[in-house]
Amino acid sequence: MKTGNFSEKDVLNLAREEYNKGNAKFKIVPEKCALLVIDMQDEFVKPHWAPDWVPEATRQVPRIKRLIEHCRNKNIPVIYTVYSKTHHYFDRPMTGKFMPGRYSELDIDSSQFFLEGRVWHELAPREDEIVIHKPSYGAFWDTPLETILKNLGKDTVIICGTVTNICCGMTARQAYERSFKVVFGSDATSPDDPDLQEPELKVLRKNYAKVLLLEEIIEAL
Repeated sequence: MKTGNFSEKDVLNLAREEYNKGNAKFKIVPEKCALLVIDMQDEFVKPHWAPDWVPEATRQVPRIKRLIEHCRNKNIPVIYTVYSKTHHYFDRPMTGKFMPGRYSELDIDSSQFFLEGRVWHELAPREDEIVIHKPSYGAFWDTPLETILKNLGKDTVIICGTVTNICCGMTARQAYERSFKVVFGSDATSPDDPDLQEPELKVLRKNYAKVLLLEEIIEAL
């Protein structure tokens, strides 16, 4: 096609091709990687306990545990993120309380949730592993994560955990904006609504990340 001669059909087909089959053109260098385990904490993983429970996150625990152990064996740093009660909640976006995802209409005592930021026991961090207590969706916003990664000499983050279309996706976008290479586990991340997994993966695949299956990530490492 000549420059300046793109039809509406042409550009739509180009976009759809990359949404569905795009592959970020960078190599995965294990020595430059860190694994980010996003929000695999009781509120999202413990069955039937909280309104934020993500059933798929519970089912993925063995898969994520395998990835964590593989990274540990390869001396790839494992960094966790959680929500907890930090700074008396004054470190949060003030508009969060207006969002319907807070489930304010439910007749429950929500004050019992997101206090300690306890990682699900099957995925518990080791004493020498870092846990980032984050105040919002993305793991980079108002946290020391970027500084930690740079001090570790890492330029690539591997993202697993929950929620795909919120915290995981936001973290991928923030990492991209900070010039980190992003590897996103397509079957090691879980959405709060199964219908939103593939749409989010499509956006990430085209614009922000190398989207791979767990087995592909392990093989690359």
